[in-house]
Amino acid sequence: MNQYTPEHARSYYAASAKGMRQRAPLASDLSADVCVVGAGFTGINTAIELAQRGLSVILLESRRVGWGASGRNGGQLIRGIGHDVSGFAKHVGNEGVQYLERAGIDSVQVVAKRIREHGIDCDLRWGFCELANTPAQFAGLKAEYAELKASGYAHETQLVAPEQIRQQVVNSGVYAGGLLDMGSGHLHPLNLAIGEAQLAESLGVQIFEQSPVLEVIHGSTVQVRCAGGSVRAGTLVLACNAHLEDLEPKLSGKVLPAGSYIIATEPLSEEAAKQLIPQNVALCDQKVGLDYYRLSADRRLLFGGACHYSGRDPADIAAYMRPQMLKVFPQLANVRIDYQWGGMIGITANRFPQVGRLGQHPNVYYAQGYSGHGLNVTHWCAKLLGEAIHAGHSKGFDVFSAVPHMTFPGGRALRSPLLALGMLWYRMKEVLG
Repeated sequence: MNQYTPEHARSYYAASAKGMRQRAPLASDLSADVCVVGAGFTGINTAIELAQRGLSVILLESRRVGWGASGRNGGQLIRGIGHDVSGFAKHVGNEGVQYLERAGIDSVQVVAKRIREHGIDCDLRWGFCELANTPAQFAGLKAEYAELKASGYAHETQLVAPEQIRQQVVNSGVYAGGLLDMGSGHLHPLNLAIGEAQLAESLGVQIFEQSPVLEVIHGSTVQVRCAGGSVRAGTLVLACNAHLEDLEPKLSGKVLPAGSYIIATEPLSEEAAKQLIPQNVALCDQKVGLDYYRLSADRRLLFGGACHYSGRDPADIAAYMRPQMLKVFPQLANVRIDYQWGGMIGITANRFPQVGRLGQHPNVYYAQGYSGHGLNVTHWCAKLLGEAIHAGHSKGFDVFSAVPHMTFPGGRALRSPLLALGMLWYRMKEVLG
C-alpha cells in the first residue's frame, strides 16, 4: 500500500463513503480573505468557522478531501486533549489548565452539534470504554472516575470491575477492568469529513483537490502557488499535520509522522457482534503501543493500533495486525479480514496539539500534532483559529499557543529512528514492570 497515492487508501471507510466526489484542481489565479492548506478536519472546520463569520475562504488539498488521518482513523470521538494537561500549569497557570480540561470535554460536543445541526450521516453512536491492562491501570481509572464525578461531568460514567468486564463491555480475557463513558463515542470519520466539506461549500468556501502547494511567498498579502494557479490572501492557515513536510520546516520538525494501522473483518452476525462488544461501544487500552477497536455500522470489527515510527508501512498490514487482534479476541481466528489500511498521524513530543502563528509571519496560522486525539481536538482548534483570525484575538487560542513545543532532534532523517528507540524503551519497561 502506497500511502502517498493521490486517491484514498483502500479502506473500509472509502468503500462505504457517502457522497464522495472529485473536485477540480486549482487552475487560475484567485484571491480570498483566507487561504487554508489541507482539507482534513482542521482545514475543513477552520474554513467553516471563517465562512460562518463572513470571510471568503479558499481551501487547497494536495490529494482528496479527508485523504489523511481525518479519513483513515479509528473513528473514536473521545473526551480529552491528550495526556495529563496539569503539567502545563507553569506555562498557562491553573486557570489555563482548567480551560484545557474543559476544552477536552466541550470539544466532543462541538463535533456532535455540527453533526446534529447539519444532518451529517456518519454513523455517530455514543459510548466508549477505556480499558485497564493491569491492576495498577485500573486503580488509575478509579481515580479518573472519582475526578469525573467530582467535576460534575454531565454524562453517564461507570467503573467496570474486572469480574464484570467480559459480560458488560468486551468479551476478552486480557483486561483488568474499564471506565465506561457515555459522553464519548464513535463514528465514520471519512463520512464526517465529506459531510463537513459539503457544509463548507454551502457557506461559499471554494475547495480545490489535487492541488499541492509548491511555494508560499510571504508578505502582508500571502501568495500560495500551485502548479495550475495561485491564491492571494491576507491570511494563511497551514492545516497539513503529519503531511506538512518541506512546506514549512520549522513546523514540520515539531511533529513526528507515525504510522497507525487498521484492519476490518467481514461483517459479523448480530449475535456474534453482541457477544463481542455487548453495548457496541468504542474501546481503547492503555499500552504504549495501544489497541483501539469498535464495531462498524454493518457489524465489522475495526481493529487498530501498532503505532510505527519507521516511516514505512508494513508490507502486509493484515499479517501485521491480525496477531494483535487475536490476542484480544482469539474467538475470531476463523474470521476473514476484508480491509487493511494505514497512514500517518502527527505525534508531538509532549502529546499536546500545536496551535499558533509563525513568529516571523504573523498572518500565517497553524494547528497540528493531535497525537491520536484528532477527531475532537481538530474541531476545537479550528474554532480557536476562526476566533483568532476573525477577531484578532482569542483567549483559548492564547492558552493553547502558550504551551511550548520542542523540535525533534536529528532532523528529518533521524527523528523517527530516535523516537522509535525511545518507544522501544517504554515498551520494555511496560513488559518488565
